[in-house]
Amino acid sequence: MEIKEKIRKFVANFIKTEEFGDDDNILLSTVNSLFAMQLIIFIENEFDIEVDNDELDLNNFNSVNAIADYIAFKTK
Repeated sequence: MEIKEKIRKFVANFIKTEEFGDDDNILLSTVNSLFAMQLIIFIENEFDIEVDNDELDLNNFNSVNAIADYIAFKTK
């Protein structure tokens, strides 16, 4: 499964709207600390990377495209 598909599937479990685009700000629909922690855990486990404290910038995680770009950066 493609990276973006995996991200979309995970986010769809939490987002309040049925449809969202890859550039839509998912944090506007799901802003809470539980979602944020679950998202980080998902990214670390699913893509076998470690999210460093200094990388916990909302811009890295606010859309499917931003998350996919972050994962690509971490897996270079």
